[in-house]
Amino acid sequence: MKERYVPENDVPTWPSDDRDTSSAEPKGTKGASEATVWLPMSGLANGKTEELAVPKVTPESGSWFQPVVEVEEEPDVPDTPTPKWSAFEPATPVESAEPEPEAPKTVFVQPVQPKQTDEPDWDQFDRGAATPTREHELARPEPSPEPPAPEPPASEPQWPEPQLQEPPREQPRRPEQNRVEPPPPAQVPSATMHARPVRIEPAEERFDSEATVGIQRPEPPSQEPPAAEAPAAPAPKPKGKRKALLITTLVVVLLLAGMGGAAAMPKVSNRLGLPWAPNAPKGEIPKPAGVTRVLHGPDINGAGPTKEGLAAALSGPASAPDLGTLTGTVVDASTGDVLWDKNSGTPLTPASTTKILVVAAALLSMDHGTQFSTKVVQGADPGTAILVAGGDPSLTSLPLGTDSPLYPGAAHVDDLVAQVKKASGGKITKVQLDISLFKGPTSAKGWDPEDTAAGNTYMAPVLPVMADGGRNDPKNDHAPRVANPAAALTQKIAGKLEAQAGGTTTAPKGAKVLGEVKSQPLTEFANSLLQLSDNLMADVLARQLALAKGAEASFVGGATATMNVLKEAGFDLTGVQINDGSGLSDQNKIPAKVLSEILAVAAAPDGKDPRTAKLRPLLAGLPVAGGSGTLEKRYGDPASSAGRGWVRGKTGTLSGVNTLAGVVLDTDGRMLVFALMSSGSDQNKGRAALDVVAATLHKCGCR
Repeated sequence: MKERYVPENDVPTWPSDDRDTSSAEPKGTKGASEATVWLPMSGLANGKTEELAVPKVTPESGSWFQPVVEVEEEPDVPDTPTPKWSAFEPATPVESAEPEPEAPKTVFVQPVQPKQTDEPDWDQFDRGAATPTREHELARPEPSPEPPAPEPPASEPQWPEPQLQEPPREQPRRPEQNRVEPPPPAQVPSATMHARPVRIEPAEERFDSEATVGIQRPEPPSQEPPAAEAPAAPAPKPKGKRKALLITTLVVVLLLAGMGGAAAMPKVSNRLGLPWAPNAPKGEIPKPAGVTRVLHGPDINGAGPTKEGLAAALSGPASAPDLGTLTGTVVDASTGDVLWDKNSGTPLTPASTTKILVVAAALLSMDHGTQFSTKVVQGADPGTAILVAGGDPSLTSLPLGTDSPLYPGAAHVDDLVAQVKKASGGKITKVQLDISLFKGPTSAKGWDPEDTAAGNTYMAPVLPVMADGGRNDPKNDHAPRVANPAAALTQKIAGKLEAQAGGTTTAPKGAKVLGEVKSQPLTEFANSLLQLSDNLMADVLARQLALAKGAEASFVGGATATMNVLKEAGFDLTGVQINDGSGLSDQNKIPAKVLSEILAVAAAPDGKDPRTAKLRPLLAGLPVAGGSGTLEKRYGDPASSAGRGWVRGKTGTLSGVNTLAGVVLDTDGRMLVFALMSSGSDQNKGRAALDVVAATLHKCGCR
């Protein structure tokens, strides 16, 4: 068995009730600096003894068996309070007379893990004498858990709890963090014993003392009895964890600094509403104030204007010489009563107010969600694609993701091309054009030849397919129109497909569809038409109406279909003559009362007229005075500025012709419908004079 050593010391004084059962023959060399003795401990189970190794103790550090109550100050030992454990003088080294039949299990006292290393030095118990550093380490008490049941030597050793008169057997070495700390001792009077020092608890349980000599011990951490199981002593934190903690702290500091810097930026502080934001309130938040709604729906129950009052208000503006020959009418929308009339049954050239008739007929007879299709189908040759025109002039050449400012919601040429590439595998070599949908001439009777000439800004040839209304700039309403917009679109699509344009043809019936896109719904199509007063869209819509009614898609077919639908809806079209849907023709004739009757039905209270629900979108498309469409730049003069934002109307302008028809709210919130037609007037002066009349309707309570 392995020998353990204790330092030399004075001969102990044995208590009268104990005897020394150790051998008198020392195993160490006498006179050596590290002589050893055996201190047997009797009373163990089965009559066995246990040998305790004790560090060397000098005469100056005290006796092993003599209690040390006070320690004199020494240069190397700090003056600390005397612990509650007893100190004893070491005995003279002796050697056991009889060898033990088997190696006793070692019971280790609790060393404190050194701070200098990650692992404790367990070989200290095999050395002849503990170094001062190790002695101080052994002197530090630590809490330890309740000892588990003993296990076989081959497995992890368990530490039995020492009992009185039954010393523990020698156990295999194990790390100190698994050792169980005995309950803290109560202070007892010192005594000399032939067995190794013990401390007595109030419950009369005896525990081995710490194997330290001459070191003053601190107070135990607690006087409470230990729990059944205490957690293992925490291992020292590795350096890697300290480094990770340092790095984490640095990152957090940098993040906080970055956030602080960002919060100091004006845009960030303004967005977050921080106190130091430039736009933060400089004073106290004002108290909530009452809000009176200015815009509201029309009044349909109160008293409306009287005929006399309205006649008096309009006597001056309606007789202005700049108006030339003026006809017109004003109708109370809520009652349908005519409040003012000036030759409203006289047919005059309506110019672009003709579009009111075409849009009204389309809304009355077609589904409001109708869309116009543009297709590309496969020709007889698999490498040939045919562009089949479906009557949508609003198709835009702007890239996907960019909405058309002229025709919001319009289909994209790039979308159509992408579908064709995917369906054909990119093997298209030729693109042809099918424009057989529309019939007859591309210009109407009564048009000025300059209106369809290449480069003009008013009109393009009426064809069933084109991009951006035939303009060479998809974002500019006043951009020049190309001479043949359908052919130009075919060239564009062929270029994107890396193919050649192959002229016109007729697509075979039942041909495979390679791609298809559709226009915005009818209501949105009509809205764009009225806002821009788009001549091409109006004439295309008249032909779509003809197709819907089973008529020929031509100027004549469109005009006839428009008249028939309106007549069937109950409108009196006496004196109406139209040759197109745009109003470019100077041969068109429409009385003012026809315009006012259609608008009055569209503006009537809900449920009063079954036609109102169909015609209501007509009002939404009317431009707003000083705000949108063809009225955006009007109503800026002092005489007409009162109508800004209140007047909504469709304009019409030709040489010597100025017309305006729409709706306006008066000062009492009454909805008034008006139609004003001027003939023989200057363009600019005639427009301004019409605006004054409409603005007067808004200012008038007229009772």
